Amino acid sequence: MADVLGYKGKRVIVSGCFSGMGEAAARLLLDLGAEVHGFDYKDVALPLASFNKVDLRDPASIEAGVAAVGGNVDALFNCAGLPGGGAFPPIETMKVNFIGTRHVTEKVLERMGEGGAIASIASTGGLGWSQRVPTNMELIATQGFQAAVDWCAANADTVAEGYAFSKEAVIVWTQFMGASLIKRGIRINCTLPSPTQTPMMAAFHATAGKEIVDAAAEPLGRYSTPYEQAAPLVFLNSAMATIVNGVVLPVDGGFMGGVTTGQVDLSRMMSRAKA
Repeated sequence: MADVLGYKGKRVIVSGCFSGMGEAAARLLLDLGAEVHGFDYKDVALPLASFNKVDLRDPASIEAGVAAVGGNVDALFNCAGLPGGGAFPPIETMKVNFIGTRHVTEKVLERMGEGGAIASIASTGGLGWSQRVPTNMELIATQGFQAAVDWCAANADTVAEGYAFSKEAVIVWTQFMGASLIKRGIRINCTLPSPTQTPMMAAFHATAGKEIVDAAAEPLGRYSTPYEQAAPLVFLNSAMATIVNGVVLPVDGGFMGGVTTGQVDLSRMMSRAKA
């Protein structure tokens, strides 16, 4: 089969390759002939070109990881993440899900030329982004890792438990960056997965409640698999998506369509969450 996705021999980084969607993306990219470099807080057993232990809560760790990969980078997959709902301190969730993810991206962009592409995992849990773009833009306008941490500390009520707001930030940041990066021939997109059967699901059940998570899996009626989430990420960074840019792509079995057309009742989901 022809290399229609264009990954053969391309140098790519997958952040969060230990498990779940990140591991599935790394496996798929290896199958497609990419030179895959992995970042994670935990060691991995995949046959990667290189692996660097990177803690997204630590900018020095991020910078060391990117430097260790060296050379040019053709594509970046931001798959690392933490759940919210109190499973981790809010600032830790913000650091991993947005602040550290942004820092990785900024450092990789220094090694990315025309034709480069970035795909990040956001979440249907960040649906509130459209109601507070100005607030999200305040965070996005911060310069550097520590400035973003300081903003979060000063806006703890907005950050709340961390997960939803961090995913909102990824969504707005993706759209904001798309308009400028494309002038350099670089694309950036993100996905909005529905509930997915990954090791983090136990934390989501414990913090948000299984009923609310199950409601977010409608109308599909089941949780997605890591591969089902990884494949769209791989497509977004591929040679088949050369003008797909600044897109927030629902990968949710019809959840967003159901919300838009009134077939999924978000207010009922919220009332369950507060019960």
